[in-house]
Amino acid sequence: MELHSREVDPNALFLTSLRCKGCHGLDPMGLANVNLAGEDVNLFDDWEASMMGLAGVDPLWRAKVRHEALTNPGHSEELQNLCTSCHAPMGHFTAFYRNEGHYTLEDLEQDSLGLSGVGCLGCHSIGFDGLGSRFTGDIPFDTTRVAYGPFFGPFVGPMQLYVNFTPAYSPHVSEGRFCSPCHTLISNTVDLEGNETGGTFVEQATYHEWLNSAYPLQETPCQSCHMPKIEDPVKIAVGYTALQGRSPFNLHSFAGSNSYMVNLIKENKELLGIEVSDANFDSSLAAITRMLRFQTLDVELSAPTFEDDSVSFEVLLTNKAGHKFPSGYPARRAVVEFVLTDFNGDTLFKSGTFGSDGEIVNYNGGVEPHYDVINSENQVQIYEMVMGDVNGDITTVLERSATHLKDNRFPPVGFTTLHSTYDTVKIVGNAETDPDFNKLGGVEGSGKDILHYKVALNGYSGQFKAFVRVNYQAVPPSWLNEMRAFDAPEINTFLNLYDNSDNSPVVVAADSLTELISPLSINKPAFTLNLYPNPAISGDNVFISSDLPIDQLKVYSIDGKEIKANLNFINSRKVKIKSSLSSGVYFIVVHSKESSSIIKLIINNP
Repeated sequence: MELHSREVDPNALFLTSLRCKGCHGLDPMGLANVNLAGEDVNLFDDWEASMMGLAGVDPLWRAKVRHEALTNPGHSEELQNLCTSCHAPMGHFTAFYRNEGHYTLEDLEQDSLGLSGVGCLGCHSIGFDGLGSRFTGDIPFDTTRVAYGPFFGPFVGPMQLYVNFTPAYSPHVSEGRFCSPCHTLISNTVDLEGNETGGTFVEQATYHEWLNSAYPLQETPCQSCHMPKIEDPVKIAVGYTALQGRSPFNLHSFAGSNSYMVNLIKENKELLGIEVSDANFDSSLAAITRMLRFQTLDVELSAPTFEDDSVSFEVLLTNKAGHKFPSGYPARRAVVEFVLTDFNGDTLFKSGTFGSDGEIVNYNGGVEPHYDVINSENQVQIYEMVMGDVNGDITTVLERSATHLKDNRFPPVGFTTLHSTYDTVKIVGNAETDPDFNKLGGVEGSGKDILHYKVALNGYSGQFKAFVRVNYQAVPPSWLNEMRAFDAPEINTFLNLYDNSDNSPVVVAADSLTELISPLSINKPAFTLNLYPNPAISGDNVFISSDLPIDQLKVYSIDGKEIKANLNFINSRKVKIKSSLSSGVYFIVVHSKESSSIIKLIINNP
């Protein structure tokens, strides 16, 4: 398969993106398509290694289209036609415009326009008629051979001369609604025999998720993150040194979250017939990594609290994306991994860890509930959307999807159940009643969740460490189980690639607490501690009293380091701590011959 194996009729509605490379690709002279530091920022190289450029050759997408078509052969052509409308929009729309019928995988295979994926003119030829209310691949293409862009007064001569397209300014290319036709997908539901039920199912609604957020009012469209701006003036055409630099300039990296697929395609590009350099793939992967690590999610692990023979933690998770996380294709999931170890690294408790096969340990493939409190290793917090068929059973067949069995994906900041789009972006399952999920003081729109872990210590009284990670997985193994029952070239190709790949999840965010003290002990009598004043002011003396004789007392900072405090034993049950402590949170660990206990001390600035 060659992406640009044949030329396109110069009077066609679109051109392959290869025709754009001459002006908008790498400038050998280093004059155009570079930033002020002289670094290459050309549009073509960034685009071709993105999932936009690879949309038509994506092996998972091809396998899934074939899976859907084989599951419901009576709808095969319609299904393929629907799926190619967004993954191969230029080829698909050309076939529609010429009344050539359905555009299938076989048509795509022979069409350089389709193999260009979401090519340059696949976006820049989008008009503005109905944007924001046209979904499921209903793209309002302008057929007058115009190329819309974000800059006033475009230099029209070269494009008109060499490719017979006219560049034109229009603000709609920089608006969130520009993305609505392909990033809101509503499909018709069929039963298990392939008969239409008359119902519909919202498979993807990233655009509506963004609408139901704080970002539209902040004038932060999709392009702000996925096509980040640089303020450097950039000359955007090679060979025209008199051109003025354009600013701000949108990078065309189109970074999302699917590093797994970009890397899979890179590692198998010869087999897939893809002519993209490793350097361009690496640049795309770096952009995705930055997106996942810095623009997706924050996680914060609280200091522990102790009760009886258990320790509790709070994990605060904050969505930084402009839509739900994960969003888009419904296979995607985020898994919270929480591990408590002793000082030597031996595990005391674990939840959400992964095995070597890329699957969650102790996961049975069913609908894992959303949790507010986790107190068992058999419980794991998975943020995901789970689809159900007409019988309410889990399905990964998109056309059979009739209901959402679960949707606890992180809402964006500003998300509310009162928004007009809520019917397409509902929270489903236990998350609906979780008092911490997208709520702060009972008010919706926080974009946060607080997850509580309560771990039985079973008499352990030594030091421990706690770790939390949020792992993201684009293609979980269980998502492919139904597909494995079918035999087709596209399915076999992808499954072979998948089974020989590293499907380890990507760490999106992490936090840890180390060298903390758990003094609690089982089968020993508890005793009472009194601490005053608490909170105290830095410089004040603090008194601690016990109803049992104090054998030893130690002070620790919140990160578990022992503090050399000035102690004065007034008697066997009362100690004065001469305050040299700066502001912060401390743990005072008290041991008697019979038992041990801990109490938290807060020091404030004077």
